[in-house]
Amino acid sequence: MFKVGVGPSSSHTLGPWRASLRFCNHLSNTLGLSDLRSVRVLLYGSLAKTGRGHGTDIALQLGLSGQNPETFDVSSIQGFVDGIARTRTLRLADTVDIAFDPVEDIVFLYGESLPYHPNALTFLAAFGDGRQEAVTYYSVGGGFVQTEGEQPGAGHVQLPFPIDKASDLLHWCMKTGLSVSEVVMENESVWRPESETRAGLLRIWGVMRDCIHRGCHSEGTLPGGLGVKRRAAELNQSLLHGSAYNGYEGWKAAIRAGGADFRYILDWVSCFALAVNEENASFGRVVTAPTNGAAGVIPAVIHYMQCFGGRDGDEAALQFLLTASEVGSIFKKGATISAAMGGCQAEIGVSSAMAAAGLCECLGGTQRQVLMAAEIAMEHHLGMTCDPIGGLVQVPCIERNAMGAVKAITAAQLSLQGTPDYAKVSLDVVIRTMWDTAKDMSLKYKETSDGGLAVHIPLSLSEC
Repeated sequence: MFKVGVGPSSSHTLGPWRASLRFCNHLSNTLGLSDLRSVRVLLYGSLAKTGRGHGTDIALQLGLSGQNPETFDVSSIQGFVDGIARTRTLRLADTVDIAFDPVEDIVFLYGESLPYHPNALTFLAAFGDGRQEAVTYYSVGGGFVQTEGEQPGAGHVQLPFPIDKASDLLHWCMKTGLSVSEVVMENESVWRPESETRAGLLRIWGVMRDCIHRGCHSEGTLPGGLGVKRRAAELNQSLLHGSAYNGYEGWKAAIRAGGADFRYILDWVSCFALAVNEENASFGRVVTAPTNGAAGVIPAVIHYMQCFGGRDGDEAALQFLLTASEVGSIFKKGATISAAMGGCQAEIGVSSAMAAAGLCECLGGTQRQVLMAAEIAMEHHLGMTCDPIGGLVQVPCIERNAMGAVKAITAAQLSLQGTPDYAKVSLDVVIRTMWDTAKDMSLKYKETSDGGLAVHIPLSLSEC
């Protein structure tokens, strides 16, 4: 559920980037690159309608060039794509130069969609000897990509604790006495040693932590033409009242020194979430959690826990991420984590449920309270639409991360002070309800910028 990448969107930026890399590998392994003459990309559905605002065209050029979204220097993105536009040449897979004009060779088909998924893109390659190759991919949310005809889950392994629904997870927890995070770690150990899983999660937390810190110390205006001012840095300065500190740990100490007033803590939770998603909107390095558009909720809640909740350090972050990841996986299996399929309930709603579960376990909740916390968080996001102004992941997306973080904390507290025996709604029921709601929701509220705030505060595509 957690992937390191570049903003502003997991489905519209990271997914197309990874699809481009996959297409390059396909050409290299099947047809070779030596006689390649041209490549065009066709974008359908939501990818076309909000692709410019989400940087889909930029991601495609970086992916076709063979660049890695986890390591590419984000400060070099604009110069890199400017070079392609200026020379009308792209070095495909960092191997062979081909003529490529982004204006002509990336085609936004605003009125066309493919039936399998709204986020579809087709790559067309032509060779000097007349051969042609076309491959279609689907960006299905959270940076996950499927090739047309690919069967999801093919080649799966046998897990010690197979889980498709929340009831499965609860069954294994009750049978073994293990916590949610312990069950998840046992399953992860099928793929790799525990030490590798721990190292990978610590890297993910490190990227999240750095993103919060960077966003809280970066000023300016977000790109894209909407003119949104970054707020996290100013809020950070205001809350610290000019306190001096050095580095990340010094910053955390300064935050704690401000006390435990409710409004003070609430402001910091908002600040943490705003910081991440302002970085995301600026093509910064973030972690899908479970998506880029919802990337701020989980880091904000972990940082709240470490600054104010009494659970600091790497072990707490590991436990949180393991728990949250399983809840996100259950939502992905039972519904969707794609706003183009389910609206914003599939992004902010899922991230809030994941964060609520992680926080609840870390603060001592039972396995049933953990699932109850996730249910409460999602229950109060049901029906949330995705209506980004100008196709940008800025308004209302950035503030929604702050709201999702606060709801997650509230859901965890309600669960910790509650009794699951008396709960009327289970997590499985709320997931099924979310999916029913998603299917009933009008297409214009599913990341198309054709409805909601996007039409009442219009921004032309040419400005994005």
